[in-house]
Amino acid sequence: MENDIPRKEHPFPHFERERWTNLNGEWDFEIDNENSGKDRKLYEKDRLAGKITVPFCPESKLSGIGNTDFMNCVWYKRKLEIERKAPFERVLLHIGACDYETEVWVNGRYVRKHSGGYTPISIDITEHIRPGGNDVTIRAYDDVRSGKQPVGKQCHEYGSFGAFYTRTTGIWQTVWLETVPEIRLVSVNYHTRIDGKVRITVKTKNANGKKVIADIYYNGDKIAEATGISTLNTAELEIEIENPKLWSPEYPHLYDVILTLEDDTVKSYFGIREIAVENHKIFLNGKSIFGRFILDQGYYPDGVYTAPDDSDLIRDIELSKACGFNGARLHQKVFEPRFLYHADRMGYMVWGEFPNWGLDISEPDAWKAISCEWLEELERDMCHPCIIGWCPFNETQENQDPELIKFIYSMTKATDPSRPVIDTSAWCHVEGYTDLYDCHDYDQDPERFKVKFDGLLNGTYEGEPSNPRPNDVCFVSEFGGTWWDTDSVDGWGYGERAKSSEEVEKRYEGLVSALLNNEKICAFCYTQLTDIEQEKNGLYTYDRVPKFDIERIKKATEAKAAVED
Repeated sequence: MENDIPRKEHPFPHFERERWTNLNGEWDFEIDNENSGKDRKLYEKDRLAGKITVPFCPESKLSGIGNTDFMNCVWYKRKLEIERKAPFERVLLHIGACDYETEVWVNGRYVRKHSGGYTPISIDITEHIRPGGNDVTIRAYDDVRSGKQPVGKQCHEYGSFGAFYTRTTGIWQTVWLETVPEIRLVSVNYHTRIDGKVRITVKTKNANGKKVIADIYYNGDKIAEATGISTLNTAELEIEIENPKLWSPEYPHLYDVILTLEDDTVKSYFGIREIAVENHKIFLNGKSIFGRFILDQGYYPDGVYTAPDDSDLIRDIELSKACGFNGARLHQKVFEPRFLYHADRMGYMVWGEFPNWGLDISEPDAWKAISCEWLEELERDMCHPCIIGWCPFNETQENQDPELIKFIYSMTKATDPSRPVIDTSAWCHVEGYTDLYDCHDYDQDPERFKVKFDGLLNGTYEGEPSNPRPNDVCFVSEFGGTWWDTDSVDGWGYGERAKSSEEVEKRYEGLVSALLNNEKICAFCYTQLTDIEQEKNGLYTYDRVPKFDIERIKKATEAKAAVED
């Protein structure tokens, strides 16, 4: 029954067709640690050995498996009834994310392979289906210890430790089917200006010479219409909106869109805003704004990478805003589109990042492992007004290949010139290839912390990065991380464990005020929103229970910054 389907909401609110089928729920499942499943032709078997609840990874409790040991290979299988209303319709199989190397068979016939554990997979399976019952088989191969794939904070040792947590293998986002016309819409992106000029880029399929229509709505009223002709399967539509309502954290105005291409119709939306970085300041819609960010790593006690319910995504934004934060670094993970949708409508600024940890970026193979998947993320998420910047790397190694950093930065700017890009967060910036210099500093002494960053005002700053240009630092993108656990002294955090919650609150006030009152600082990011497993430095417990006086935290966070207009 539909009510029994986990995560039953549409997974891509910015590109939503009315006709779709959610495939979450019970699937056959089998662990294949010996990686012999292909030899044993599991794709031809009628059943697999066990059961799993999709979209939760097999390490999670909600999957019904709960196996936290290494699983290098896993298999999924499900029987489907697929209905086509017209002979020329196409059937698309979508997988929101599957970690890491994914292969798909339909009715025993091989269809396609995809590499990357964080970006969507969309496969046309029309030629492989048959009337009546169909058999879909999915294989996922995942080796977090190889050094050849990005894994983020997934632990490379048997058990979680420090800042490394439970692994995620296989499917961890919604799986669904769409039945679409042969001439169809594929994707949409929006390029907005605060004067109301909007350029809409629509990718199409089999549509050369066909007209694409975009009807624009605000608060339910149609306010504009744009049309364009698809050439080489891309249509460019331009429109000017009178008296545009701008998107901001205070007023997250959104415009609804209905896209039409012959018999294909898609619901979408956009927000109008512009971002710029100049003279140690971030400007949103021409106004200086201080980025009060929280580090959010997107882990859940029962779902690991996957929020148990859509309401849990909303709740995490609400918990952050309750502490006075106006955004987050979505850290070492590509968050699901539903989170970005809620951030869009709730006025919550985020940095789009990539889980580069686990990937040895001194090796030539790293180019292949990050380039394609990072481009897929950019293409998936550029339409979200909540994303105010990109950061493809975090805390990279000293022997990194600087040419890779330069290439990814340049590719990002070429793909999306509308947002600032940080080449690699802290440690090893490549001079001339970042729009912001940031640093990480977990000094727990507020007085010493203030003296250090006051050095930015007179050119004597001696923190990281030591090279290049340390005095250009304007974003303290990790700080705090104070270790405090109300229940025990077990666990891990930065510095010595605080002796009381009062000590943490006082320390927080001192650290935050040192940055807010510094006219060379335009943004900070506090570590972190919640505890995660053994890491006990959240403002909330892993179960989302407040650890401190949230009103006191909020008052400190929201104090006016020196750079704000």
